[in-house]
Amino acid sequence: MIFDSQDKTITTKRLVLRLFQKSDAIAITKLCNNYNIYKNTLYLPFPYSLQDALTWIEPHFNNFNANKSYEFAITDKNTGELYGAIALSNNQQFNNGEIAYWIGEEFWGNGYATEAAQATLQFAFKEKQYHKVFARYFNSNPASGRVIQKLGMKQEGILVDHVKKENRYEDLVYYGIINS
Repeated sequence: MIFDSQDKTITTKRLVLRLFQKSDAIAITKLCNNYNIYKNTLYLPFPYSLQDALTWIEPHFNNFNANKSYEFAITDKNTGELYGAIALSNNQQFNNGEIAYWIGEEFWGNGYATEAAQATLQFAFKEKQYHKVFARYFNSNPASGRVIQKLGMKQEGILVDHVKKENRYEDLVYYGIINS
């Protein structure tokens, strides 16, 4: 993982994590306007519109500069193709943050979420000096759980029927890791 503070990018073996641009809005809309992504995420609307993408992108740059949160586009290192997104919140009071991500369905199964999450975890611990990073996922989405487990995170608990999605309650599984 190489973090370039000038460009605000993280480079891995196959990926470049970079800030979103307004020009990404069409690709974001195409990837997010997908029921299978919607049903596995807490906050994405469905259907997903171009305006949703533009509204979502708007605060990213200021949030990054204010050390509030870091929202990265997950892109192919060679072609620049957008695969998804990964975010890291920053709770400065408690020196921790949450990793959250989504990958476009056509790119599932290639390890992009894991590679991006590993780099984001390193960014949190090495660059931002977090004490702890956590993540959560719907119990109905074990693939997301496997990404989190590959980071070395340990399960801290299950919040039973904690959120409501499409008129059904979902368990949220919480994982965390301490910077050691």
